[in-house]
Amino acid sequence: METLPTVWFVVIAFFWTGYLFLEGFDLGVGMMMRGFARNNTERRVLLNTIGPVWDGNEVWLITAGAATFAAFPQWYAALFSGLYLPLVLVLLALIFRAVGIEYRGKVDSDRWRAGWDWAIALGSLVAAFGVGAMLGLTTTGLPLNANGDRVGGAFAWFNGYAVLGGLAVVCFCLVHAAAFLMLKSDGEIRLRAKAVVLRWLPVALLPMAAWAAVLVLRNGKAVTVVTLLIAAIGAVAAWLLAKAGRDGLSFTGLGIFLVAGTVTIFTAVFPTVLPSTINEAFNLTVDSASSSDYTLGVMSVVALFGIPAVLVYQGYTYWVFRKRVSSSAIPAAHAVVVQ
Repeated sequence: METLPTVWFVVIAFFWTGYLFLEGFDLGVGMMMRGFARNNTERRVLLNTIGPVWDGNEVWLITAGAATFAAFPQWYAALFSGLYLPLVLVLLALIFRAVGIEYRGKVDSDRWRAGWDWAIALGSLVAAFGVGAMLGLTTTGLPLNANGDRVGGAFAWFNGYAVLGGLAVVCFCLVHAAAFLMLKSDGEIRLRAKAVVLRWLPVALLPMAAWAAVLVLRNGKAVTVVTLLIAAIGAVAAWLLAKAGRDGLSFTGLGIFLVAGTVTIFTAVFPTVLPSTINEAFNLTVDSASSSDYTLGVMSVVALFGIPAVLVYQGYTYWVFRKRVSSSAIPAAHAVVVQ
């Protein structure tokens, strides 16, 4: 097995983990615009908690897709063509969500705001479910033939593993968002977010834990048992720390659960990048699906500078906007008169 393809498999797993961690809480906050937030002021608090960072978080999704395209073109071709329909829905959901975030405050009208609130909530839900379904199928398999083409109709991809992956990401995003609101908001919203974490965290993390456990049982690697145990410890710690009022550490505990869980999932399937449910001989692996060593070498030099730059920039952004947001800091909604 060659070194560079393995390195880039790890890098792409890192991108997806970063996306789920960062975009996870702001997708969850988007879903909580309807149901959790009780009035316009609370919805504005929710949006203000993610306002400075949500668009930067989406960079991780673009980077993960672009890195897959460059480093593993056969993986990219088989996955994105095989899941063309759900990924188009994800793209549309992200567009509606982004437009909703930018446009809901442009008109002082309850009806206008309500429409965009639904766009944000449903867009976040569809995007989270679609990404989860895609990652679930990436690790459990698609009906691929010898050419790497998906066989079957437009919904040949839709199965129990797609639903499990979708539910895993949606549920994680919701509880991750609640933990984030504990950390970033104050007053009534923070108290209700804490109640959500304490009540729903044990249930919300079950789909992702089940997804990881299925892969561990199917592939049977000793190290994945250890990482799965670490994920469980992170989940328990997150709940206990939330109960103790340690908001930052509770959020960190959920991060440990996610990182250990994704390490478990990607390690369990390695060296396969996309299994075939038709015949194991048709599986795409890090060696069979990768680009040339020259391409991967150039990408490695760029990543050596690019990844630290992104981490420093985003870390600085979160540091600058680290203060809590409260309802008392939200002015009343009003129309702006342009002279």
